[in-house]
Amino acid sequence: MITIETAITFNDDLPDEVDVVVIGGGVNGVFAALNMRRKGLKVVVLEKGRIAGEQSSRNWGWIRQHGRDPAELPIMMEASQLWESFDKEVKGRTGFKRQGVLYLSQTEAAQEKRETWIDTAKEHGLNTVAISKDKLSNFIQRDSSTKDFWFGGVHTASDARAEPWQAIPAIAELAHSEGVIIRENCAVRALDIQAGQINAVVTEAGYIKTAQVVLAGGAWSSLFLRRHGINIPQLTVRASVARTEAIAEVATSNSADQGLAYRRREDGGYTVALTDFEEHFVGPDSFRHLSKWIKTGYQSRHDLKLRWTALKDTPAAWNVDRRWQADQITPFEKMRILDPAPTPGKIKLMQQRFAERFPQIGEPKILNAWAGMIDAMPDLVPIVDRVPQLPALIVSTGMSGHGFGIGPAFGRIIAQIACEEKSEHDLQRFRFSRFSDGSRLDIGPSI
Repeated sequence: MITIETAITFNDDLPDEVDVVVIGGGVNGVFAALNMRRKGLKVVVLEKGRIAGEQSSRNWGWIRQHGRDPAELPIMMEASQLWESFDKEVKGRTGFKRQGVLYLSQTEAAQEKRETWIDTAKEHGLNTVAISKDKLSNFIQRDSSTKDFWFGGVHTASDARAEPWQAIPAIAELAHSEGVIIRENCAVRALDIQAGQINAVVTEAGYIKTAQVVLAGGAWSSLFLRRHGINIPQLTVRASVARTEAIAEVATSNSADQGLAYRRREDGGYTVALTDFEEHFVGPDSFRHLSKWIKTGYQSRHDLKLRWTALKDTPAAWNVDRRWQADQITPFEKMRILDPAPTPGKIKLMQQRFAERFPQIGEPKILNAWAGMIDAMPDLVPIVDRVPQLPALIVSTGMSGHGFGIGPAFGRIIAQIACEEKSEHDLQRFRFSRFSDGSRLDIGPSI
């Protein structure tokens, strides 16, 4: 995990003018910048804190095709191949390993529900198969006396994993070596819009003239857009994650059931997280976007905990500034990295659930724990599109917890959009206007 104490790596001088300014140094921003540079564009990435300092280094590290929204799946399948290719370019520094994803079921009903997605996988030629109880031992090492903990599972062998905290900085170094200008600790305060056109971006360190901007600001995107009169129904949820000490291998694939997710790490430990607990901190946007979110919230009612006091200075907080002048200090400078504490008591629950599943290991020692604020859209798929009222602004946000794995492909798509090239993927599902054009809300899968 990357924090504000992490040393600044990129401190390039700000250029006077570029073809594209990328706001946000997470997975989408970095991959977009690299792809645009490879198309010959002059690009600068501006990050208010550290490259990959927020959700891009705080996620589970899964590179998952399994369970994706049907519209996302072809893009994710491309992303999986791109991860392997980029890992070779950076000489293995992403930690990429193609070791599969296994979703486990503790009841017959849960297994039947898991297996419904196999039809989608078959339509796209993905190697997802059902796993019976007697075959689980090929993937999970358990005490023989408790072998009936799971009823079965569904497995995608071509899925993969990587180490988020090192993967995105490695790609950023690759992009930097190819000419992408990168500046950490440099917030973009506003867009300079003249006669309905973007003329420049205003940063805390000065102006950069540009014809196009990519906003990949994660949890902060909605706040930045709202300052310019552009509204999206994006909210955030807090999810806690922990890292165990090095222990014996108990699962060869990234695995999850109704209560716990875990994946093997390069350091010999496991990244663990709860699959049935997330928190939303209620703030002004919660009420503003209630009509868009009420159906999704109802579906998530068993797993989503509402907190009625938003964390101070975060994008959802009641106290955060929502209007500011371009020469004023902004919320992005007041909180360089959104670094929420993990939820009290939940790390202990992770240990207990791990011991239930693997009694031969017991409760693993936790070396450190953290939390991230996941930017989400009501239909659980992102916006990746130009803003209709300001076409020079490309928005890539609301990844809904799926952004790390799919980032390389959306980065390539953003570059195509910037260059006015037609994508081979159908991007209608990710259009900016879908929340205002009268379309029916089609909620994607949350796993």
